[in-house]
Amino acid sequence: MKLIDRYVTSQVILTGVFAVAVLSLVLVLGKVFKELLDRLIATDAPLDLILSVFAYILPFSLTFTIPWGFLTTVLLVFGRMSAENELIALRSSGVSIGRVTAPVFVIALICSAICLWINVDVAPRAQQRMNDAVYQMATSNPLAMFGDDKVITEFKGKKIYVGRNEGAQLFNLLVYEMNDDNIPMRIVHAKRGELEVDSQKNQLLLHIYDARYEARDEQEPENLTKIRQATMQKSTLPISLDELYERNKKNKRSGSMTVRELTRRLREQKLASSEDVDPKEAAEQRSSALTEVNKRFSFAFATLAFAIIGVPLAITAHRKETSIGFLFSLIVAFAYFFFIIIADTVRSNPAAYPQLLVWLPNVLFIGIGSVMFRRMVTR
Repeated sequence: MKLIDRYVTSQVILTGVFAVAVLSLVLVLGKVFKELLDRLIATDAPLDLILSVFAYILPFSLTFTIPWGFLTTVLLVFGRMSAENELIALRSSGVSIGRVTAPVFVIALICSAICLWINVDVAPRAQQRMNDAVYQMATSNPLAMFGDDKVITEFKGKKIYVGRNEGAQLFNLLVYEMNDDNIPMRIVHAKRGELEVDSQKNQLLLHIYDARYEARDEQEPENLTKIRQATMQKSTLPISLDELYERNKKNKRSGSMTVRELTRRLREQKLASSEDVDPKEAAEQRSSALTEVNKRFSFAFATLAFAIIGVPLAITAHRKETSIGFLFSLIVAFAYFFFIIIADTVRSNPAAYPQLLVWLPNVLFIGIGSVMFRRMVTR
């Protein structure tokens, strides 16, 4: 039996490492090309900073690729063993399917523990560090933030549209200065602008030329009859980079928070709900945070769920082709993550119970897989 255990374990581990590596590479490169490539090129960031961004994306990708890679591994290994009649030979020797597959479930439990550690602590910390690294790239060359035909919303209380960019020279500018209610209090339309970096005060100086200026009344912003208009030959708008940094740190997304930080936020929201806070908004925020916590733990058990349903699916399929294994893994993984996407969509709706919905794919897959596995063992 030790020989069989070593054989199955080595096949699963070697194939699993390769599958996770390939899937992680695809996801990391996909995220970089989709969201970060323009910034990496435009900001002319140093090589060590670019490599750190790649490194911070990897733990986040592992939350998906470890379960998915393990599912692919199980389908490939046991599909090949079934197609080459190795399982029939083992059963003829008196070794049951349950005993042959025992190492798989042990490895699945170990992978689940690793995924739990990554989901609870490692991935959110890496996500926050990646956000900080992207911020550093932006602030190291803030002029690169002002691209052609682009709206810049990173600065607090301001929205800036740039029609065309030629280095530090900007053309066809629209600058909106918003109040706390997100009402545009001042609007500046300039034909031309010029950016200057004030390193001593850590701010940008936006020099605008040939501009039209509109301002609403501070007391009655909704009263359009009190809008003041003027023209300016030249003016300077200072933009603080320190505020950009503080906003980046303050507006920490739930995906960048560890479970300990999320539970602390839940406690704070519970205390705030007893104060002068909109009950509906408080319930939505609590539901969103609670869903995120449950999703972290649910993801950790995805590897075990995939193992339970993957083994009987691979053996009954009786195919050793790699393409078939990848196709099955794609279908099963899509079905699993489809439920997670639905839960994320309604995460702010307490009536939909999204914190329970994230557990539904695990319950379904473990239930269906257990029935299939029992039938396969007892037949």
